[in-house]
Amino acid sequence: MADLQTSYLGMTLRNPLVPSASPLAEHIDTIKQMEDAGAGAVVLHSLFEEQLTLEALELDHHMTFGTDSFAEALSYFPEPDTFRLGPDAYLDHIRKAKEAVDIPIIASLNGSSTGGWTNFAWLMEQAGADALELNLYAIPTDADLTGAEVEERYLQVVRNVKAKVSIPVAVKVGPYFSNMANMAKRFSEAGADGLVLFNRFYQPDIDLDELRVVPNILLSTSYDLRLPLRWIAILYGRTSLSLAATSGIHELQDVIKVLMVGANVTMMAAALFHHGVDYLRTMESGLQEWLETNEYVSVKQMQGSMSQIHVDNPSAFERAQYMRALATYQLPKDRISGFFDNE
Repeated sequence: MADLQTSYLGMTLRNPLVPSASPLAEHIDTIKQMEDAGAGAVVLHSLFEEQLTLEALELDHHMTFGTDSFAEALSYFPEPDTFRLGPDAYLDHIRKAKEAVDIPIIASLNGSSTGGWTNFAWLMEQAGADALELNLYAIPTDADLTGAEVEERYLQVVRNVKAKVSIPVAVKVGPYFSNMANMAKRFSEAGADGLVLFNRFYQPDIDLDELRVVPNILLSTSYDLRLPLRWIAILYGRTSLSLAATSGIHELQDVIKVLMVGANVTMMAAALFHHGVDYLRTMESGLQEWLETNEYVSVKQMQGSMSQIHVDNPSAFERAQYMRALATYQLPKDRISGFFDNE
């Protein structure tokens, strides 16, 4: 029987299937179900910088007082009860999760600026978290703020958190850096133990009936896998960081692909929303069967076998593949016929 074990952030997991940060982890019973279904670890839902700042500065009254008097301010800030768990409840949730299951529990801290909120990472460690996923999410809008300054802010947050904790820290980021390879190197130098690739920035929408900006969440599809697949393939063997693939992990073939390019773990949420947490059991047995059918003795033997440093054509992950794709693409015959018919 093939060995499904993998190493992530220095921890040995029973398999590389990890539910990513989502509302699924808000309930202890669901976390237990995910363990029973085969999860290698569980990432808890995120605690936000804003929650910690609000509590520390006691701004509830000041933020809500007079809000309805100004249309510009209406619903700009989330009400305190919008967040499902406050800071104290989150720490208690970590403790209860650790008592309930044997698999690693990874806490998630979401923020973007330097500040005292990063001290909470230490409290997460004290509550029993085995590791921390630091979710760095920011949309810079200051035209005078340079890309280098944005990058330095991210790196400083990582340094601040690593100065507080001894547990491993993975950094979850988006792909919008001028040089992702350089940022991976700098995150490692700042003390990060792993990268989670990539964060999906949810884009706002317009409600035409109410004439207001509204949040809009579109769950990932397997197509979203292409971006993390490329960058994990490029980074594998060039960094000591653990690499987690997230966004687009829906089918067994998605899991296999990112493992082959070098991922230590594959993270999923949308697939579990669609199929239920028992889908982990299906994925685990499917991975076992695929490895044995293709004569792999372990996940570790497969990991990185299709990364950039191991494939015959390394440029396939770079610009050359872009040119080849455009040069060789052909429209379906029915589309070509229809195009000229309309001329």
